[in-house]
Amino acid sequence: MPEQPDPPAPVRDLRSALDRLARHPGQLHTTDHPIDPYGELAGVYKRIGAGGTVERPTGIGPAMLFENVKGYPGARILVGLLASRERVGILLESEPARLTQRMAEAVRNPLEPVIVTAENAPCQQIVHRADDEDFDIRTLLPAPTNTDKDAGPYFCEALVLGTDPETGHTDVTIHRLCVQGKDEISIFFAPGRHIDAFRQKAEAKGESLPVSINIGLDPAVYIGAEFEAPTTPLGFDELTIGGALRGEGVELVDCVTVKQKSIARAEIVIEGEILPDVRVKEDKNTGTGHAMPEFPGCDGPANPSLPLIKVKGVTTRKDPIVQTLVGPGEEHVSLAGIPTEAAILKACEDAFPGFVKQVYAHSAGGGKFLSIIQVGKRDAFEDGRARQAAILALGIYAELKHVVLVDEDVDPFDSDDVLWAMTNRFQADKDLVILPKIAGHVLDPSQTPEYNPEIPAKGVTAKMVYDATVPFALREKFTRAHFRDVDPTPWYPDYKA
Repeated sequence: MPEQPDPPAPVRDLRSALDRLARHPGQLHTTDHPIDPYGELAGVYKRIGAGGTVERPTGIGPAMLFENVKGYPGARILVGLLASRERVGILLESEPARLTQRMAEAVRNPLEPVIVTAENAPCQQIVHRADDEDFDIRTLLPAPTNTDKDAGPYFCEALVLGTDPETGHTDVTIHRLCVQGKDEISIFFAPGRHIDAFRQKAEAKGESLPVSINIGLDPAVYIGAEFEAPTTPLGFDELTIGGALRGEGVELVDCVTVKQKSIARAEIVIEGEILPDVRVKEDKNTGTGHAMPEFPGCDGPANPSLPLIKVKGVTTRKDPIVQTLVGPGEEHVSLAGIPTEAAILKACEDAFPGFVKQVYAHSAGGGKFLSIIQVGKRDAFEDGRARQAAILALGIYAELKHVVLVDEDVDPFDSDDVLWAMTNRFQADKDLVILPKIAGHVLDPSQTPEYNPEIPAKGVTAKMVYDATVPFALREKFTRAHFRDVDPTPWYPDYKA
């Protein structure tokens, strides 16, 4: 018998994830051609693999590992690890179309983190303390910029870990982190973020909030961290979802310079404290008026007053990898969208089992604003059930703006098929449901009183349900033409189902 290839090693961190991808042609490209992290790197990946809502031309290509970063000897930058649903499936050992179900199952079966010693924490192989005379995070780590208008260099794919100072509950979230000085980083919180609630509690007491900023992680940890309330309410530790996805608890270790935990198998950990009653202008060093490209595809405005993290230390692996993303790209769709899908599917399954078949958080909405929900009607009553599922989705995920309902014969992942249903199974005066003046997302540029005077405040919006399902009583009139199911490989050997 021919020799069988060795089974892939389990994914436990970023490096084992890259080893896994290296076994799949076309999923990872490594280059030692010099790259400037300021604008050039994002400009390259914008064309190769960013996708999502990025300005065209763009595409869905491999993840890229840049091993020769100008001005940063020994540092490496990875971009696009999760910038395709196929690649996420490889890394989470799932068919891409079943990732939603896999994530929902992980939420139902959380697995607690485990604590390890410093000797067993690769993230602390090298330690840099902020009180060292030559410490400067700006020269130590290459934080990229996406565009020439960015407020400054950003850590774009950095998982912040904080703890409720009253209850001791831990939360992890990705936030916008702009490097402001040699030991200062601003942090942007969208309304309702749990770590911001922790910060406010600490600030009310005049205390700092210790945090760790974890960069370069097992992709299961990143994706698991992107669930939001009510699926993961205040007090729910999203690290337990990453543990469930891997079947073993995420390893944590005590930080070196602050009273906090960090992710032991991270590439880089920035340790610091969010200072009480200190605010900074996001673009104070550049005056561009812009922050960075956000997931809807536009440059976000620079915030005039953000909390400030005082960096106390940085720990890294040897030859660390800075993991980043192109702001509006497909990687954001994977990070935000797949947990969104799972949250909606779980809620609908709890409410009416078996009715919702699939959920897709479409790339056009950055993984947040647009969901395609596939339903299976069994009787005329469920014409109303379909719209109930859409309303439930809008309630479960507050940032969701538009829902398109489709039948089981429509592929929710195929935009042409969805548009076909929207064209052939929809009448605007009958099938469009509009819900005005509902809380949405502050980063949507249309959700402002300037755009619509009827909107009372930024981040309030009109939401829409686009019911492109067939009325049950008319289902026979809308049956799609059926063709023979013929295997084409004898005529076209390169065919892939």
